[in-house]
Amino acid sequence: MLQRNFGNDEPIESLPIRLFGVVRESIVDGPQLRYVIFTQGCPHKCYNCHNPESHSYSGGKLTTTDKLWRDICKNPLIKGLTFSGGEPFLWGHELAVIAKKARDRGLDIMTYSGFTYEQLLKKCETEPSVHELLSETNYLVDGRYVDAKRDLTLKFRGSANQRILDVTCYPNSTDAMQIEL
Repeated sequence: MLQRNFGNDEPIESLPIRLFGVVRESIVDGPQLRYVIFTQGCPHKCYNCHNPESHSYSGGKLTTTDKLWRDICKNPLIKGLTFSGGEPFLWGHELAVIAKKARDRGLDIMTYSGFTYEQLLKKCETEPSVHELLSETNYLVDGRYVDAKRDLTLKFRGSANQRILDVTCYPNSTDAMQIEL
């Protein structure tokens, strides 16, 4: 089995980013072993949200993209990154900087958003940072968490209205395929 050896990787652009937290090794936030970044700040404020403490725009802790990347590089067993929240697309540019470096290293990117894919495509027209992060995302879990549609049997999502979409084709195509991982 080929293992990635990140070694002493070059630093990436050091940008401030506010986080709710990280999970350095997860198997529940996407396929295979993942490093999960939970961003701070969320406009959706879904009822019975899994991370209600992430809603405040001033909560959490401030760090940098470079510090996060160096932490990710410590574990050569990681197969992918997951961006969750809060709302990751509020930090689109910062996460895209990390995601680009990760994809260059063969890691896949899964992004959770309370926005639907269609809403994100519309946002891409006026918000370059949304376009940047969507361009680096392989798998998108889209849509708000709806407590009335909660389903604990679903893989990698909390309510039946949420979709797992393969958006690797974006921006060359806006066609996204709903998949099961």
